[in-house]
Amino acid sequence: MVMLKDDESGQVQISDDVIAVIANTAALEVEGVVTAHSGIAEILGKKNFSKGVKVEINDSQVSLAINLSVKFGYKIPDVMLEVQKKIKASIETMTGLLVTEINVNVIGINFDKEKK
Repeated sequence: MVMLKDDESGQVQISDDVIAVIANTAALEVEGVVTAHSGIAEILGKKNFSKGVKVEINDSQVSLAINLSVKFGYKIPDVMLEVQKKIKASIETMTGLLVTEINVNVIGINFDKEKK
């Protein structure tokens, strides 16, 4: 948890889980990203939008790692660069924190099945 403000009017704190949810949501907005997930929990059907993202905060600087699956046919490096840009912009805009590092781990490829 990071403290953004502490003065006579009160405190403002942001949980690591909130930053993880912002990162997951931003990643899912990028074309070619199918799922952001934590692995086995996602396979078992348990959805938690903060899982699959590891957040570290030091002196108002954020570094994070996120696990993603990509749709087959997309260029992974291009998609991942867009994911990094989108996550950085979303976190910095919403929280005012500086994002210094975003590590993206592609842990799956999704093949669309044609419906007949």
